[in-house]
Amino acid sequence: MAHEEMEVWQRAVDLVAEVYRLTRRLPKDESANLISQMRRAVASIPANIAEGNARAHSREYLHFLSIARGSLAELDTHLECARRVGYLNSSDLVTARQLSVRVAQMLARLAARLSR
Repeated sequence: MAHEEMEVWQRAVDLVAEVYRLTRRLPKDESANLISQMRRAVASIPANIAEGNARAHSREYLHFLSIARGSLAELDTHLECARRVGYLNSSDLVTARQLSVRVAQMLARLAARLSR
């Protein structure tokens, strides 16, 4: 199956769009710091899903899914930092957090299937 057809990849791209929407609200002086790190982390999630899907061996695929999970954890940390410093509030993060949880669950299920 092509990565574009995978629901996990589609939800990860939805998360990218949501994070870009949120980061447009952050102060411009954060563009080299928090904004850049959040965008890099979130873009890495679907990119690693796609790259893993294109690999020939399950072991390689699992490696890229692990990287995607790490990037998701990194993003969650950045979102919490943005909330704690007052750039975003909890209600701003509802959609991003829901998507993040959904993608994490889907990544875990996919990894479990590949590990069998």
